Amino acid sequence: MERNVLFVVNGPNLNLLGRREPSVYGTTTLDEIDGNCRAWGAERGLEVRCFQSNHEGDLVDWVQRGGDEADGIVLNGAAYSHTSVALRDAVAAVSVPVIEVHLSNTAAREAFRHESHLTAVAAGLVMGFGASGYILALQGLKTLLEGK
Repeated sequence: MERNVLFVVNGPNLNLLGRREPSVYGTTTLDEIDGNCRAWGAERGLEVRCFQSNHEGDLVDWVQRGGDEADGIVLNGAAYSHTSVALRDAVAAVSVPVIEVHLSNTAAREAFRHESHLTAVAAGLVMGFGASGYILALQGLKTLLEGK
C-alpha cells in the first residue's frame, strides 16, 4: 500500500442503521460500524475514512476522491447498487480496488435487489454478514493490496 488510507463509503438510508428494519439490518448503528472500521485500521497502521450520504452524486464524488486519495474503497451503495449507472461508472473509473459490501444477503431478498450494477466492476463482494461484513471487506481489501 502506498498511502495507507482506505475509504468506507455508505449510501442512502444507512444513517438509519440500528433502528431501520433491525430484523434485516441488525441493531448496530452506522457510527458503531465506522468506529469499528477506524479501530481495525488503526490496529494495522491504516487510516480509515468513513463517509455516508443519501445523495447519489455525493457517493460518486467520494468514490472519485477515493481513487485519488486512498489505496482502496469499501462501498455499500445500498439501494443505489441496484439502480445507479453513475455509481457503477465511478467505480469502473477509479484505479484503486473497490470492495462492494452489503449487510444483508441481497440475493435472498426481493427480486429487485438481486442484481447490482457494482458487482461486475468491483474487485470483490461481501454480503450477508451484517456489520461484521465491513471488517471482512477491509481485510479482503488489505489482502488484495498486499498482493496475497
